[in-house]
Amino acid sequence: MKDFRDVVIKPVVTEKSMDLLADNKYTFIVDKKANKTEIKNAIEHIFEVKVDRVNTLNLKSKPKRLGRFEGRTPSRKKAIITLKPGHKIRLFEGL
Repeated sequence: MKDFRDVVIKPVVTEKSMDLLADNKYTFIVDKKANKTEIKNAIEHIFEVKVDRVNTLNLKSKPKRLGRFEGRTPSRKKAIITLKPGHKIRLFEGL
């Protein structure tokens, strides 16, 4: 089993993810090989909250250019975590 901190990489702070906070949904970038059970256990252990459900999305890489140089953005996995009523993650309270 992986360490819980290896599963959750970073939170996603965008306008759309901030709108989801009203529905008690939090968005994180997670390890590509992590499954929903591992993500749920990691969130519950790190933030000490109860998770209701986990939705995951595999995001493909996109082509990008900088002048004449071409490259790609990295592919990643995003998880939208729905918490049980009454639970909040303190990391997002001040945003």
